[in-house]
Amino acid sequence: MSTKKRILFIAQEMSPYLELSDYAAMVNKMAIKSNEAGLEVRVIMPRFGTINERRHRLHEVVRLSGINIVIDNDDYPLIIKVASLPNARLQVYFLDNEDYFKRKNVFADDDGKFFDDNAARSIFFCKGALETVKKFGWPPDIIHCSGWMTSLIPMYLKTAYKKEPVFANAKTVYSLEPNSFKEKLGATFLKKAAISNQVKEKDLELFKEGTNAALNKGAAKYADAIVVAGEKADKKIVDEVKAEKGKIIVPYKKDNEDLADYLQLYTQLIGK
Repeated sequence: MSTKKRILFIAQEMSPYLELSDYAAMVNKMAIKSNEAGLEVRVIMPRFGTINERRHRLHEVVRLSGINIVIDNDDYPLIIKVASLPNARLQVYFLDNEDYFKRKNVFADDDGKFFDDNAARSIFFCKGALETVKKFGWPPDIIHCSGWMTSLIPMYLKTAYKKEPVFANAKTVYSLEPNSFKEKLGATFLKKAAISNQVKEKDLELFKEGTNAALNKGAAKYADAIVVAGEKADKKIVDEVKAEKGKIIVPYKKDNEDLADYLQLYTQLIGK
């Protein structure tokens, strides 16, 4: 039986599959460095329609597929695909659904209009990622979330999934990236985000504006640690988090090739 500590990266983008920002390369680097440091690593990301399945050799994991994710009383089938990260012995799992991810654009249409269902897509991905880990039966020690699409996960782990044995020892890290959209997620966002009776109105208070900043603020509040992932990351959120007792912050470094501070953070969280 493996005694390795486990780290799960849940990301909305990662090189070489999807590169929306410079942070996609950082997620790739974090996964590989963690693997080389002796951690057992897995990655979960959305299977956006822009990802070329043939080029990246994705194939469906039939034994894991077949879960239905309920969002606001509607059922959506979750299809799980997998690929091996090039030049690394680790698996990347892609969450797919025809309604949410088959389109050939990521977050906006050809005219630049933000998709009306981006809130539901985000909730589907967050819930789907956590349900996938349950299906794995693979208890992570660290869950490192990056991208606004993952922002609800730290809160869900402390509410809807609080009593799930697979997450009993998991510590969460959130990468606080610069804001990437100016729109709001819409009037039904909070209603849909309440995925179980364990998620109360007060738990969603910080997210209620539905802005990129609100999502980051909520995630930073519920995560055990935050990584400042860019010079233009919201300084107000960083200052608020600094004021919280026991919260760990890894400041931004422009040249961060060896990722020693990230690995030190993981070691620190695992030891807590």
